[in-house]
Amino acid sequence: MTEMIEVVIDSIRVGLMSQNRVIILRELNSERYLAIWIDAYMAEQITFALQEIEVARPMSHDLMKQILHTLNARLIRIEVTDLKNEVFYGNLVVELDNGHQIEIDSRPSDALALAVRHNVPILVAAHVMDEAGIIPEKDISTETDTPDLVERADQDPSPPAEDRLSIFEDFLDNLELPDEDENEDDSKD
Repeated sequence: MTEMIEVVIDSIRVGLMSQNRVIILRELNSERYLAIWIDAYMAEQITFALQEIEVARPMSHDLMKQILHTLNARLIRIEVTDLKNEVFYGNLVVELDNGHQIEIDSRPSDALALAVRHNVPILVAAHVMDEAGIIPEKDISTETDTPDLVERADQDPSPPAEDRLSIFEDFLDNLELPDEDENEDDSKD
């Protein structure tokens, strides 16, 4: 069996120039990352599940979850198994009601959309991490030029109110309002 490395979804980002989405996977207990480009629809599917956004009707991956449940099958993990010609390959590992496990070929983006709905481990083949994994340099700032679509799990999603409003302090401190007498004169015109 191929050696596998467990990862978690670190974030989903959007490129400023191309508007393409990329999902950033982080190796568990490490600072090695794997970036997988995905389309906007898949980014939305994963984001909805991560943020537990409910929709009126089941989305495709919600439907797949319901099908597995109805068939008494259980998704036990997803795998990113290979990288060939800059294309990632993946599997769904499903356990049937008789205990037999099967692997179902899947795009990693579809597998990730199901993994977040089922809360199952995400594994990447060691040779894929070795080939495409990225370890950031220590002296590079943590600021990036691409905004998060999904906040990091270990961060508070919104800064405190005083931080958000502090940019207005200088403006308000230097704001010169006309005298009330001037306002009354203007209203008579």
